[in-house]
Amino acid sequence: MTGPVLLTIGELADRSGLATSALRYYEELGLIHAERTAGGQRRFARSTLRRVAFVRAAQQVGLTLEEAGAALAGLPADRTPNAAEWADVATTWQARVDARIAELQQLRARLTGCIGCGCLSLTHCALYNPQDTAASAGPGARYLLPGTPPPPRIPPT
Repeated sequence: MTGPVLLTIGELADRSGLATSALRYYEELGLIHAERTAGGQRRFARSTLRRVAFVRAAQQVGLTLEEAGAALAGLPADRTPNAAEWADVATTWQARVDARIAELQQLRARLTGCIGCGCLSLTHCALYNPQDTAASAGPGARYLLPGTPPPPRIPPT
């Protein structure tokens, strides 16, 4: 009787499209788990491929590795989750995805008016951001961040 198919870290890297260093980091964070051979080599269950795909999908929708880990904590580590278990996790992501969509829509709406300190035009910068008032709200592209009021509208000249 043969046991479950185990993958080496190189095989997991080839199958998942991630570097072995990324897989070791995922293991360090507890996102994936490996068994060790007598010689200390990592061996991964085939179901680890789905966990890696899950983490990559989470990152694509804007979730952090910590958020992906929290979601994975609710899934079985020893087998591939079933459809109901995946659906439960997807439901928890919906609010985060909706918030990300809103952030991107706000960014899209503001791109024509400002980038960086507050605008794309040196001739209007003094109007959008006089005396660098946007700096008082904190570092970065303040007018592009969620929760920051938009810059004042400048009538066309």
